[in-house]
Amino acid sequence: MATVAPSVTEALESAREAARELGRVPSERKDAALRRIAQLVRERADAILEANAADLADERAQGLTSALRDRLTLTPERVESMAAGVEEIVALPDPVGELLEERTLRSGIQLRKVRVPLGVIAVIYEARPNVTIDTAALCLKSGNAIVLRGSSYAANSNGALVALVREALAENGLPEGSAVLLGGDRSELRELATAEGLVDLVIPRGGEGLKAALKEVATVPVMYAAAGNCHVYVHADADLEMARKIAYNAKVQRPGVCNAAETLLVHADIADEFLPVALRALSDASVELVGDERARRAAGDVPIGEASAEDWDTEYLDLHMAVGVVDSLEAAIEHINRHGTGHSEAIVTSSEEAAREFTESVDAACVYVNASTRFTDGYEFGMGAEIGNSTQKLHARGPIGLRELTTFKYVLRGSGQVRE
Repeated sequence: MATVAPSVTEALESAREAARELGRVPSERKDAALRRIAQLVRERADAILEANAADLADERAQGLTSALRDRLTLTPERVESMAAGVEEIVALPDPVGELLEERTLRSGIQLRKVRVPLGVIAVIYEARPNVTIDTAALCLKSGNAIVLRGSSYAANSNGALVALVREALAENGLPEGSAVLLGGDRSELRELATAEGLVDLVIPRGGEGLKAALKEVATVPVMYAAAGNCHVYVHADADLEMARKIAYNAKVQRPGVCNAAETLLVHADIADEFLPVALRALSDASVELVGDERARRAAGDVPIGEASAEDWDTEYLDLHMAVGVVDSLEAAIEHINRHGTGHSEAIVTSSEEAAREFTESVDAACVYVNASTRFTDGYEFGMGAEIGNSTQKLHARGPIGLRELTTFKYVLRGSGQVRE
């Protein structure tokens, strides 16, 4: 079964036609297709892993960083997680048709505000095959057709996954154009981003380079699942063992993802006590550390290089971390708001007052008190999965789940009223 459309225009026209039908499909049929997708993911696990092994063995993948290879790699556990994520989405309420508001106008007309699909959503993403299933399932449940443009590094994995999605759609009488996979050619970006009338929303999951490239040409709406230059700030009154565990988890647990912490900030009052222990743990986990002058002085015998101005603005997506010492909570907030990308920020503190000031003052989609930034995730938030994490403030912010893939319309019913 072919999954790659001959041209971008044909793919988008197919998706547009499918979206018109999919938006009216009842929940039961969509959920049946989703259950079949989960079943096929499990049944075809060996074939999916074989396709992924071919991607990893391809010479194009040989030069990837360890973080990007980790994103590209599927394991039996990650394949199972994809299937489980689809089942989580099945269990969620269908947002389509949700009544948001209902009232009678002065004219006697009955007004209803109801949630509806966006239409055709194009997702551009790097070497993360799990995104293929997550995004397809979310779009199907929310009544949207999806056009997927994955990385050429993951061509085999994505092809295998989209093929089974389309198989599940066909088996349940849904249009196969509801999920279309494009190749990885960069020339397709401009076509997608300028396809007014065919694409309702573009969601890029990638670095600042992809974001900049789309900003130059996009004429259709773009929701940026953007970079995560995330911070952990350890306040003067923090439980230091809790802080050590949170900082370690936020950096080391999976460093190649957007919710991993890239900078550790520590209050000056506890720097000499906290940093030698925390930095030793990070260094022992192969984290390359750079810091300001005070962090380097407090590091003890832990190797730590000199941080450049660029380090504070860098999303490393690797075992690399910048460390800074600040004199106050206000200084930490100012640093985060200046250098952060508005993704996920954390404070470790025992003070309710400090926690409140941090959460109210830090400008980010997700702000944590005494927890790792690694929890910014649609699955962890009970959304089943996510298309990405939006750092924008219009329409959607944070994990992009089912409701974030919808808009609304006003439905008005009268009895012959005319306006005078």
